[in-house]
Amino acid sequence: MQKKIYFVLLLVIGTCVLFSCKDALKSDQYFKDRLTTDKVFKSKVYTEEWLAHVFNEFRDINADVASKGFTPHCFADDMFYGDRDKDFDPSKNEISYNMFKMGQYTEGDKQGTWTQCYRGIRNASTFIQNVYMNTEMKPAEIEDYRGQARFARAYLYWLLLRKYGPIPLLPDEGIDYTDSYDEIATPRSTYEECAEYIANEMLQAAKEMQTLGMKRGQDGSARPTCGAALATRAKVLLYAASPLANGNKSGFAARLTNDTGKRLLSEEYNEEKWAKAAAAARDVIELGVYSLYTAPFQTTGTDATVVPPKDNNFSEKNWPEGWANIDPAKSYAQVFDGTLQASGNPELIFTRGNNQGGESVAAMVIHQLPRSATGWNTHGLTQKLIDAYSMNDGTDAPGKDKEIGRGNGSERVSGYVTQQDYDQGRYKPLRPGVSLQYANREPRFYASVAYNGSFWTLLNETRPENRNQQVFYYVDDNKGNGMNSANAYWLRTGFGVKKFVHPNDTYEGGNNSRVVPKTEPAIRYADILLAYAEALNEIDGSYNIPSWRGETYTIRRDIMQMQRGIHPVRIRAGVPDYPLSVYNNKNEMRKALKRERFIELMGEGQRYYDLRRWMDAPAEESLPIYGCNVMMGSQERDLFHKPVAVWTLKTTFADKMWFWPISLSELKRNNRLTQNPGWNYND
Repeated sequence: MQKKIYFVLLLVIGTCVLFSCKDALKSDQYFKDRLTTDKVFKSKVYTEEWLAHVFNEFRDINADVASKGFTPHCFADDMFYGDRDKDFDPSKNEISYNMFKMGQYTEGDKQGTWTQCYRGIRNASTFIQNVYMNTEMKPAEIEDYRGQARFARAYLYWLLLRKYGPIPLLPDEGIDYTDSYDEIATPRSTYEECAEYIANEMLQAAKEMQTLGMKRGQDGSARPTCGAALATRAKVLLYAASPLANGNKSGFAARLTNDTGKRLLSEEYNEEKWAKAAAAARDVIELGVYSLYTAPFQTTGTDATVVPPKDNNFSEKNWPEGWANIDPAKSYAQVFDGTLQASGNPELIFTRGNNQGGESVAAMVIHQLPRSATGWNTHGLTQKLIDAYSMNDGTDAPGKDKEIGRGNGSERVSGYVTQQDYDQGRYKPLRPGVSLQYANREPRFYASVAYNGSFWTLLNETRPENRNQQVFYYVDDNKGNGMNSANAYWLRTGFGVKKFVHPNDTYEGGNNSRVVPKTEPAIRYADILLAYAEALNEIDGSYNIPSWRGETYTIRRDIMQMQRGIHPVRIRAGVPDYPLSVYNNKNEMRKALKRERFIELMGEGQRYYDLRRWMDAPAEESLPIYGCNVMMGSQERDLFHKPVAVWTLKTTFADKMWFWPISLSELKRNNRLTQNPGWNYND
């Protein structure tokens, strides 16, 4: 390769075999000068700008948690969006919730991931190969930067693997762009090969970052740490151990092959994969860097919220052994609502910070706010999720899942909070007129769910009457929050979303700056803790697995080790421990952990992929979506609170929906690239 070329060309060499060169050349916004590779990487300024450009590929459609304009994957069977379902304009690359849920998107939709990831992968490889030339940085700085670039390359592969399934792995040294398309065509690697490559790269990245990158300050909070590399490795190995990629004998798996007919999803089950995933999660735990955030409990004033009940265990102890001195509802809520900066959040392992485009987490919040806070009032929750939240004593809510045929024979609670109940302090934090179906629930319910009649502080509203208001979703609601067939701004299920919403948030005047900045929770410690417990639960044997630092873990289904993952999450949530009968039963524990992830990680882009890796998607994604009967007014409140199938939200699952389709243009450029089953090969 000639050394003297345009800097921008260096950024795109080798990428045109995978996507349009026209798109790739947008990167010349950064550099104008004719430079040599030597001059670029000997300069600290240019080196840092190159690395910043690599991480720029993590934005927008590559965000883990974002509004549906970037990715619909934050919305599955738990959370829906009701706007953008009218007057669909294909030129805007917008997909309505029903199109998404019915698999009606096309091979051309939401394909920016492929473009950005492979561009970033190539740029990161160039950085890794050349950063050692730098003469203005100390060796430890070079090693740290190299680790960051290695993380970026592996993480971009991870985003591709999660979305598209097995993908082509490019040579680390790059591709000779002067060769013909046929000569450089690259087939898809197997899922196992992809996962192993990413895991090994993340391990190497962690070692390269361990000296300077164990923690980042506020200015570097959106850059990876040693822990971020280890946590991503744990997630990748967990996915590789899960049924979709481990022992998949389905017809879909048989049809998913590379160009030579080789299966890309393993037909043979290997239990040791779970042990490797558990060991990788334990690596993160043993770092001692992360912990779950807690807010202290206050008994007076507006800070007093939900008090968990006595359980003769956690209720008698202080954090971290119990919840006696913490406020579980506030602890959970403040992780997401912007109260904490990224650098001050002890459970945030990786984030893009606030470095996102218009369809960011803040955009989700704007769509969650009620119309009386000049929000769009369109992002809501399903009855299935509402039912998943337990009572405050850990038992199931009466009537749970009755309508979808999974009930235990119990009936939903009738009645409403009276003024006398409220005056006497019963059913906190419920206010008068609220259905008793929502009484005595676990604290995370109140931190996350905007049920009919819930209270919104809305402290930043300029009109006094819009602050501190109880919001109802009856069709005759005089504040515009109820069902209105003339527009899209109403909740299809009668359940809104409070997670991510700060008391000061408002969209009054259409001003984004009046929403408290949100830090994207790409990887949280709670996710890793639950992954550790999940992986351990699946093991029958005993395995000796090396840690990232070289010592050996003995990995087996150890209940005390499982509780290392489960207890912090349950205690911070203010929910009693599982009974011993659940711990002793692998199947019951699996169900419990799936439900825990459903609740704890709601709205964080996890559920969509969890359902697929567990191979639960055909059953769960096909169930009808239930919610309140939003066509009823306040005079028919009993009928409003009787769950009905929501006619405006559709569901199905087809084999083609296991993975996202690969674009037709990529299939044309790479003649060894195979399409995911169920999607087209040609225009």
